[in-house]
Amino acid sequence: MRFTVLRLTVLRRTVIALVGWAALAGCRGQAASPATDRAGADAAASQAVSVTAVESRRLSTTLSLPAQITPYESVDIYPKVTGFIDLLRVDRGSHVHRGELIVRLSAPELVAQRGQADAAVQSAEAKLASDQGTYLHLVDAAKTPGVVAGNDLLIAEHTVRADSAEVEAARDGLRTTTQLESYLEIRAPFDGVVTSRNMHPGALVGPAAGQPGAEPIVRIVDITRLRVVVPVPEAYVGNIATDPKVGFTVPAYPDRTFSAPVARIAHDVDQRTRTMAVELDVRNPDGRLTPGTFANVEWHVERTYPTLFVPSAAITTDLQRTFVIRVQNGRANWVDVTTGVTANGDTEVFGNLQPGDLVIRNATDAVRPNTSVRVKNGSVAEPESGVPLHH
Repeated sequence: MRFTVLRLTVLRRTVIALVGWAALAGCRGQAASPATDRAGADAAASQAVSVTAVESRRLSTTLSLPAQITPYESVDIYPKVTGFIDLLRVDRGSHVHRGELIVRLSAPELVAQRGQADAAVQSAEAKLASDQGTYLHLVDAAKTPGVVAGNDLLIAEHTVRADSAEVEAARDGLRTTTQLESYLEIRAPFDGVVTSRNMHPGALVGPAAGQPGAEPIVRIVDITRLRVVVPVPEAYVGNIATDPKVGFTVPAYPDRTFSAPVARIAHDVDQRTRTMAVELDVRNPDGRLTPGTFANVEWHVERTYPTLFVPSAAITTDLQRTFVIRVQNGRANWVDVTTGVTANGDTEVFGNLQPGDLVIRNATDAVRPNTSVRVKNGSVAEPESGVPLHH
């Protein structure tokens, strides 16, 4: 009986001890739970991102820029006087040479004016001859004292001078009329090809150059020498390479690359297009290239100093600012940048960045400033000290 009571007492104490230990363990578990939850929440809140390092290098790349081929010389032929087209010797596609007669006009009123001017000259010359003869007769008579009054001799001399002036004026009028009459013949100003013809024989034409809707008789262009006009964007005009030859292609010969030197630089940016015209001088003796066609120019762009580059996808915007997202000490920070040239998937950036800074490879404004981020496995890692690794 005494042994049974002892066993019950030991069992009761054991149960009490176990209950107390369980209660203590429960209390400890409740005390540790908030810290564990916060750690888990922070880990869950960190975004996993891929990063890349900002690189420093000198820009040297070749870009494809659109251009247009234009004739070295071109002219619209308008008449200088009003008349009817009597002869038109050329048509579209005709080759002409400098000084060659291409158009002849007829203007009866000019012929009449020339006749009047010629008659005026003859009349003035006849009067001059008559008055000059009278003056010379008076001079001879004046050698005998008292025969001719001095005033009569003076009047005769002035009359001869006036007649001489009238003769010169008549001759000037004849020269002017003759010059106008010469405009009835229009000749080619340079060697070239007629690219358009808008008039036909019998048409009445006049000096309407520059007036709205006025059409030229013909248009002549020089196709043996051409200009390739390249509108270079203002971002690329800072360091125009002085290559002796620049390559370009045209749709008509996709398998062939032509080349020409840079001949002229505008040195002025067009305010409408934000481009600067640069011209290549192209010799085209065989007429293979055609004015008016488009071309793709292999434009070399380089800088004499290193600049910073990031993948183009690392640059984003929120419509108010353009920026990259730098990662430092597990935090994301927006860094405002100005972009430069894009080449081979990378873009020049100018801003508060240093070579080796880590930026998110695919940036988006969904990653807000000071957001906790963690680098994905396999991406560029950031050391514990917070100093970025060079890529």
